[in-house]
Amino acid sequence: MSTTTASPRSAPDGRRRPARRVALLAAVALAAATLAGPVGAATASAAPAPSDAAASHSAGADRAARHPLRSVGCGADPGQEPGSSVLRTLTSDGRERTVQLHLPDGYRSDRVWPVVLVFHGRGNTGAGTEVFSGLDALPAIVAYGNGAVGTGDGDRQAWEGAPYAAAGVDDVAYTNDLLDTLERDLCVDPRRVYATGKSNGAGFTGILACELSDRIAAVAPVAAAFYGTGHPGCDPARPVPVIDFHGTDDVTIPYAGDPDRGLPAIPDWVGGWVARNGCATGPDVEQTAFDVTTSRWTGCDRGAEVTHVAVLGGGHTWPGEDSYSGGGYATHSIEAHEVLWEFLGDERLPVRFLTGHAGHAGHTGHGTSEARGAAS
Repeated sequence: MSTTTASPRSAPDGRRRPARRVALLAAVALAAATLAGPVGAATASAAPAPSDAAASHSAGADRAARHPLRSVGCGADPGQEPGSSVLRTLTSDGRERTVQLHLPDGYRSDRVWPVVLVFHGRGNTGAGTEVFSGLDALPAIVAYGNGAVGTGDGDRQAWEGAPYAAAGVDDVAYTNDLLDTLERDLCVDPRRVYATGKSNGAGFTGILACELSDRIAAVAPVAAAFYGTGHPGCDPARPVPVIDFHGTDDVTIPYAGDPDRGLPAIPDWVGGWVARNGCATGPDVEQTAFDVTTSRWTGCDRGAEVTHVAVLGGGHTWPGEDSYSGGGYATHSIEAHEVLWEFLGDERLPVRFLTGHAGHAGHTGHGTSEARGAAS
């Protein structure tokens, strides 16, 4: 194992803030588009709202299971110090894979912790994303995954679903294996697992929302490249809460989409989740800052709300970046890690998905947990 000691770099000098006129024009255009509903949302069939009896039963079951659950790793030696980041290895699908694992300050193996899975952009690394994202500040175990080297120019790591991803690499399986490892070696609440990422990695969180909704409670893609190559459909096992961030002037992954590259318009992608989650109310549009517009859809099936954060004039960047995160304008009016945590932190996977799960050891404070060694 090796410990990451990278320090945040200063943001480049001379970064130009968008002109107020451009921001205002973008705000007006975005508000008009969202008030009419995302493109495609009107034609998608929304999931039927649950009956009063079903909703009452579901709410009662979730209240009864509101306590955090223990993974089998509670009580085990985590293998690293609280507040540290360490490169760890695991085997997935016959391949050795790695993850940059950060334990929160004050980590204790007798207390359950939420998990945030983070997926880097093409050509970046987990450690690189750790430096600019600010996610280490969250009161959670943060696992920065590392993709496999894909195709194209240079040895650039990438994630499944992009046309340049490594052939034959199953990153959904890697995510499952990573979660199994975390639940085995650390004290994790398996109901509070979330996924975020940037660009190619953010696009992969969209695939996880569709295909791993039985393990991941909610997702928060940032500047996402929603290619979906090899994953044409989306049929989640449950409505999935989503908060999406994207710059309106992103030239790498255009806000309006790029049909020639198989990239949807961001409002279309968001609208797909509004319909899929059966949201009955919205969008409620708020000018969060001079350069940020936030649209929210509520009244959704099982409370799975959808939020879209548009950075007006924003580039292919991480809002609130601590160091360079991509080309174009990066807002500092908001901190993405704070905004996404406010949305994600209270979301919980329905307890029915954990029945018989190998990493589930029961409610906190009941029984003893099986202690196992830390991952190598």
